[in-house]
Amino acid sequence: MAEAFAARGARVWVADVDGAALDTCPDGWGRSLVDVADEAAMAAMFDEIRRGWGGLDVLCANAGIAGPTAPVEGVTLDDWRACIAVNLDGAFLAAKYAAPMMKSQGAGAMILTSSTAGQYGYPNRSPYAAAKWGVIGLTKTLAMELGAYGVRANAICPGAVEGLRMEGVLQREAAAKGMTRDQVYAGYAAGTSMGRFIEARDVAEMAVFLASDAARLVSGQVIAVDGHTVNPDPRP
Repeated sequence: MAEAFAARGARVWVADVDGAALDTCPDGWGRSLVDVADEAAMAAMFDEIRRGWGGLDVLCANAGIAGPTAPVEGVTLDDWRACIAVNLDGAFLAAKYAAPMMKSQGAGAMILTSSTAGQYGYPNRSPYAAAKWGVIGLTKTLAMELGAYGVRANAICPGAVEGLRMEGVLQREAAAKGMTRDQVYAGYAAGTSMGRFIEARDVAEMAVFLASDAARLVSGQVIAVDGHTVNPDPRP
C-alpha cells in the first residue's frame, strides 16, 4: 500500500511492530515502531504525524494477524484476545486518532482492511472472522459519524493473498483439516469464480482508488478484492 501511494506522489508514514520491516522503507518515508493494539503508542504516533505533517489525508488501517487455526473449543482466551486486539482494536485506535485531524481539515479517507472472512466466516478461524466482521461494523459506523465532516470510510475485503502470511495459514489449516498444503491451496483457489489467489498489489490499487477523487462519494462500502468468493470453505 505504501509503495502504491508513494508511486502517486503521496508522502507515506508506515507503522509496524517489525523493526526489520521498517528498516526496508525508503528514505523520506515516515515510520514508527508501534504495536497497533497499544493505545499510548498509537496516540503518540498520531500526535507526531500531526506535529510533523499538520494533518492526514488518508488512513490505511491494514495491520493484522492470522490468529489461531482451531475449532472454537480449542481456541484459548488469550489467543482470541490477541487476534481481536490487533485486527479490531488496532483499526479502532487508528480511526480514533486519525478522526480529529480529518474532521478539523474537513476531508479525509479512511480505508480499513477487513477480509472475506468478515463477510462469510471461516471454520476453525473464529477469532479472525469475528474481528474482521467487527471491522465492517466499525467502517459503516465511521462513515455515518464522519460523513458530515467530509470524511469517508470504506472497507476492503481481500481474499487469499499470495505471500508468507497466507503460507502460514495454509500450513495450519492443512494440519487442522488433515489435508496437504497443496490441497488447501487448491481448495482456496477453487472457491473463487476466477480460480486464483490475489496479490498484495490488487489490494493496494483498490486502496489508492478509494482514496482518490474518483471515489469522492464512495463511503460506507465493503468491497471485496478476492476473485469473487463463491465457496468460503471449499474441498478439492
